[in-house]
Amino acid sequence: MSLAESSPPSSPVTAPATRKLPARYAAVVLPFFLSVIMTCIVSLISTLHSVGLSRGVLLLWMSAWGLSWIIAFPTLMLLLPLVRRLTAMVVQVPGSR
Repeated sequence: MSLAESSPPSSPVTAPATRKLPARYAAVVLPFFLSVIMTCIVSLISTLHSVGLSRGVLLLWMSAWGLSWIIAFPTLMLLLPLVRRLTAMVVQVPGSR
């Protein structure tokens, strides 16, 4: 009898059940994640362009990211309704003419 034959069948590993926020929070959660990701990437590129891979670049990047996110998130929340209207002006909704 081989080891494979004697072992019990393996069960898939599943993540523990997590509670999700109600759908009504999507209007805040989406811009939150978008602003975190975008400001992180843009501030990294900007910091590396300015100082290169020098000593202390991580601290400079985190400082730049924090400042840019504090500005970006509220700005995104304020501009989102306008952006949705602009998008509706140029994108055809399925089923409408």
